[in-house]
Amino acid sequence: MVVPVMAGEQKQGGGIRAKVVEALPNDLFRVELADQSRVLAHVASRRGLDFLRLLPGDEVQIQLSPSDRRRARIVKRCES
Repeated sequence: MVVPVMAGEQKQGGGIRAKVVEALPNDLFRVELADQSRVLAHVASRRGLDFLRLLPGDEVQIQLSPSDRRRARIVKRCES
């Protein structure tokens, strides 16, 4: 099955810039992509070493899941 590449997605190393819209329970966030689509994302930290405090309106970099394009992980917060 071929999964189409989303607009703005980079092939290697990079991610997609998105904006946090809503903070949900259990460290989940609803983020909005540049094309106005929304996905559910969690913070990808290395065994709890990196702690990110995210608020609605923060710009983040995400990586979409290859198997489910409605889920993603937040890689880092972008500097504004």
